[in-house]
Amino acid sequence: MIKDSANQLLLAFESSLVLNGNGHRCEPLFAGVDLGTAYTVTAVVDAAGAPVAGALTRSRSSVRDGLVLDYVSAIGIVRQQVKLLHEAGFHITSAAAAYPPGTTGRNAQTFANVLAAAGLQVSGLIDEPTAASLVLEIADGAVVDIGGGTTGISVIRNGEVVYTADEATGGIHVDLVIAGHYKISTDEAERMKTDSQQQSTLFPLVRPVFQKMASIVRHHLQQHPVVSLYLVGGTSCFPGIEQVMEMETGLSVERPVTPLLVTPLGIALSCLKTERKESGRMGKTR
Repeated sequence: MIKDSANQLLLAFESSLVLNGNGHRCEPLFAGVDLGTAYTVTAVVDAAGAPVAGALTRSRSSVRDGLVLDYVSAIGIVRQQVKLLHEAGFHITSAAAAYPPGTTGRNAQTFANVLAAAGLQVSGLIDEPTAASLVLEIADGAVVDIGGGTTGISVIRNGEVVYTADEATGGIHVDLVIAGHYKISTDEAERMKTDSQQQSTLFPLVRPVFQKMASIVRHHLQQHPVVSLYLVGGTSCFPGIEQVMEMETGLSVERPVTPLLVTPLGIALSCLKTERKESGRMGKTR
């Protein structure tokens, strides 16, 4: 079960996205940036790990299938978000970045490079489902991060990540099915997909895409069995996806109140965790 404290944390972060200019100017702040296919989200927490600010921007073309394709656009979005946060009084100077599970080498480092190019010091890198697990406080189970471009899986045992994987099926594939059926653009399809008034009508049409996502999860968990799945990421917001995942995998499926915001908040918490460790290490060497 997802703890009430995790959902309360997410609701606090959601409310903090409305920047009102009452920033914590003198308080240490810790940030995390989630560069996604559909959205880029920056989360800011204080020294206690409580959400204090955030910024969300639609970023359709910057990242695709877990890779940064439009480097300049991604930098511009992060730079604009940092500017908005600064103007609201949240003077972040460093942040953590995240990458899809299975991304390695230069492809993973690119996510950090975007932050650095936007003027932020990079406190560290973490894979996306592992970041999500920091918010949900999962000791055992699998985090399934369904974003705009990919479905990522992170298996956790005794609080430690033991397996990660990522495959290119996500929200954009749902958009393509809707766009093809109605003969409209993918942008129009995205608007239909996120319209709560139309989702029940669209569900039978997009169900096969959700079944494909579930088959990806089932395949990766064959050698790493778990009892529960935890759905995060923007595509997990679509009503009914949890039932499809449960039916196709035969597992218990949990979904937090705001799936889109779990990963960025977890990245910010990883920034806090990393900088605490670094501060403690420096204190011991003095």
